Amino acid sequence: MAKKNGITPPAELFTNDELQHIQNKHRKSVPVTQLIKSRNILVITVISMLIWMIVAIGYYGLSLNVPNLHGNDYLNCFLFGAIEIPSYISSWLLLRNCPRRLSHAGILALSGCVLLFMNLIPSNLSIFSTVLVLIGKLGNAWAYSMLYVYISELYPTPLRNTGVGVTSMASRTGSIISPYIVLLGSYQENLPFIVMGVLMVLSGIVILFLPETFNMPLPDTIDQMQIIKWCKSSHSDSTQTRENNVVILKEEML
Repeated sequence: MAKKNGITPPAELFTNDELQHIQNKHRKSVPVTQLIKSRNILVITVISMLIWMIVAIGYYGLSLNVPNLHGNDYLNCFLFGAIEIPSYISSWLLLRNCPRRLSHAGILALSGCVLLFMNLIPSNLSIFSTVLVLIGKLGNAWAYSMLYVYISELYPTPLRNTGVGVTSMASRTGSIISPYIVLLGSYQENLPFIVMGVLMVLSGIVILFLPETFNMPLPDTIDQMQIIKWCKSSHSDSTQTRENNVVILKEEML
């Protein structure tokens, strides 16, 4: 590369001390227990895990329920896969131009209400019911793809990977639960849609408790994290947060 650019590279790019410092820096990691040492971080983590789990239940539940819909199974399967293409494109546009919290709340509430509206559709309007389920899947895939960005923006740099990893792990629990919700259709045809619709509306309400991150700088330390209004940290929590920041900074400087 240097030869192509007409530049003579130095004989030694990094000294041994610099290489050792880089290696030590890569080895340093913030323990997962940091997620429970502050009340504010704990509440954000619990709410994020709940939302991840519910969104995963809706996403996989609607996908697994495709064979139970009216019409051609192959066509329905294709439509439920193709509907994710516009959802990912529109989620990119929303992330660039709209507030995170209100976007998620509106999408999840709309998706849940559409699924609940399924109970009012007569059995002879099978095509209309399938369209409603497609709209529900569109909104759910919409929210699923946007969650990765929103949740990562809530955590500070030292906890970002840990926070996203722990909270998104809850979605695996949702994917485990989703087949059992689909099996509720053996008792009543629309029961899975009722359960998933109620859960999505609930998640749309719960996500409003999280702070807004749109057009705001990413937090570099725990102190820079946005605080949930109804979860003000006590004096002991603030002291613990400052101590956690000092420990993290010392580890990064070693």
